[in-house]
Amino acid sequence: MADYLLEARNQMVDRQLAARGIHDPRLLAAMRKVPRHLFCDPPGHPEAYEDYPLPIGFGQTISQPYMVAAMTERLRLTGTERVLEIGTGSGYQTAILAELAAEVYSVERIPELVDRAGETLDGQGCGNVRIRVGDGTLGWPEQAPFDRILVTAGAPRVPPPLTQQLAGGGILVIPVGGRFMQELTVVTRRGDKLDEDTAMGCTFVKLIGEEGWDEV
Repeated sequence: MADYLLEARNQMVDRQLAARGIHDPRLLAAMRKVPRHLFCDPPGHPEAYEDYPLPIGFGQTISQPYMVAAMTERLRLTGTERVLEIGTGSGYQTAILAELAAEVYSVERIPELVDRAGETLDGQGCGNVRIRVGDGTLGWPEQAPFDRILVTAGAPRVPPPLTQQLAGGGILVIPVGGRFMQELTVVTRRGDKLDEDTAMGCTFVKLIGEEGWDEV
């Protein structure tokens, strides 16, 4: 690996994450390890470690590093969890989850992104990841329940199928709001009750699907 890419990744973690309140040592180590530039379009994009999202085609983006870290930290992963990710995208967030959880199941509606992300994740040795094409707003019921669910697109509301697939004590992190601005929302299942808190403002591409936004 080129020394400048490693240095850029370390600076990303130090300046964009740790300096802004990301404290989980396992998460910081994962973000130092996973080569974000390989998940960009094209691979090796010179802006891969800058503090903003980048386009990956099909109207989708690879999220800002800080937002990846902020959402992941709120999952409170210990290494034993089964995680459902909605919106595979480039596969970068998937790779971070794979470093921190036991199993990762990821649903993406765009087949070309599934193929691309799958190749990149395989190249990184992410053997605990399964990806499929589908409507992410419906989750992955055949593999439910999940200890954690992470949604990487903005929804008009929390999709009921996702809360139904959340295990007891489980945590769901999802951007909820309008088409252009959302609030990062954390849902925790406590028995039959769902506790909901908001964390911060955010902006994500739309969550398209039966329980999300229409495609048009």
